[in-house]
Amino acid sequence: MATTVRELIESGAEEDVAIAAPDRKPMTYGGLRALVTRTVADMNALGVARNDRVAIVMPNGPEMATAFVAVAAGATTAPLNPAYRAEEFRFYLEDLNAKALFVEAGSESPAIEVARSMDVPILELAVPADAPAGTFEIQGGAPAGSASTSARLTESDDVALVLHTSGTTSRPKIVPLSQANICASAQHIGATLALTPADRCVNIMPLFHIHGLIAAVLSSLAGGGSIYCTPGFDALRVFRWFADAQPSWYTAVPTMHQAIVARASRNAASVAAMNLRFIRSSSSSLPPQVMAAVEDTFGCPVIESYGMTEAAHQMASNPLPPAARKPGSVGIAAGPEVAIMDEGGNILAQGEIGEIVIRGPNVTSGYEANDKANVEAFIDGWFRTGDQGQFDDEGYLSLTGRLKEIINRGGEKVSPREVDEILLDHPAIDQVVTFAYPHDKLGEEVGAAIVLKEGAEADEASVRDFAAGHLADFKVPRKVIFLEEIPKGATGKLQRIGLHEKLGL
Repeated sequence: MATTVRELIESGAEEDVAIAAPDRKPMTYGGLRALVTRTVADMNALGVARNDRVAIVMPNGPEMATAFVAVAAGATTAPLNPAYRAEEFRFYLEDLNAKALFVEAGSESPAIEVARSMDVPILELAVPADAPAGTFEIQGGAPAGSASTSARLTESDDVALVLHTSGTTSRPKIVPLSQANICASAQHIGATLALTPADRCVNIMPLFHIHGLIAAVLSSLAGGGSIYCTPGFDALRVFRWFADAQPSWYTAVPTMHQAIVARASRNAASVAAMNLRFIRSSSSSLPPQVMAAVEDTFGCPVIESYGMTEAAHQMASNPLPPAARKPGSVGIAAGPEVAIMDEGGNILAQGEIGEIVIRGPNVTSGYEANDKANVEAFIDGWFRTGDQGQFDDEGYLSLTGRLKEIINRGGEKVSPREVDEILLDHPAIDQVVTFAYPHDKLGEEVGAAIVLKEGAEADEASVRDFAAGHLADFKVPRKVIFLEEIPKGATGKLQRIGLHEKLGL
């Protein structure tokens, strides 16, 4: 079992395709390994070595994917959202103590001026004309006097990747993931999905997020397959990419699946020509209605998985057929050990609801420089996910909510996900996010933000009446807000926490 990124990419045959992209020649595994060796040697010559933090601010695409892999083979990769503004870049570069910043040649990112003001070396990645997808050369930086000019590769205990938590309710925390952590997770995903060199994944996920980095890129490379790197999700172009790539699978968040299904009827020929083995969904709960629509559209199983940054992504997953996959469930443990714990630290029996806890080779050893967070997050060797759930009698895990998202309405606990799934059965509703908003007597009250289907009509009274026919009175939303679009996070996830503030409630 590979425990470093360099070992992980050894599985691909020399002439097999590793990296592909729209309108580009593909890169082979031989080409990828040569790029990794050259990049590590170049970084070493510039004084960047094992466990040094290299921030990467680049758009989605093949060079972002190969930069992630190549930097992780010789240092610590720290991808940042290219959409950040200057003050955000300053926070993250300072918090990371970045040793260098990678940007694409000609970039006008505000990160450059910030890095310059902090004396962080700026390294431009130039793409030679007509080069295979993912090829780059490092420009800029001054060689360090005593640096090595031969590649010094990272070891299994070295930190491969650092990402920040989303910080919706507190200051973002640094999550360091070792070489062994991310390699274990990539191989867990490969085992769950039975990935082989014959598989090709189309990546539409952002590559500054754990889902795209590990589930799409690294798991594909671990299996010796190929990854088709798009510029990022675009519902208007995705069927052209599918036609070009001829993938066996893709992975996305539920809102992306919904957007793809919504345009499928206008791309019937492309859909008919596709030969997907499966489709994967992760990073937020997949409503059973959306799962059914995706399976009906593409005629293949949808595999819902459960992941988080601190686990280097995957924790549980529905299995491939012929094993059962259960709509509304995130499946069985798929890598680490998974258990349910009560507030006193006791492991609960199947059927009992409590906090989901995990331990295993893919789980971070702890947040960086944050003793308080680590005391709160770890108990008896288990990592507390902050999610609430339960196992059924077959070992399938269902999420009943994020502990921080559970609505406490005067002592009555409401799972927003339960309300979502009921409202999605309303014939006029396309998307819904149930959320808490402040109430002077009850503490919190139930609200719902709704996007209607094209051409459909509904009002607040009809939505509340529908909910009242399926839910206890205390779970029925007291406020229903109709929107053209529900605010989403950088990765396309619908966000509950803080939604009331965004909506001015």
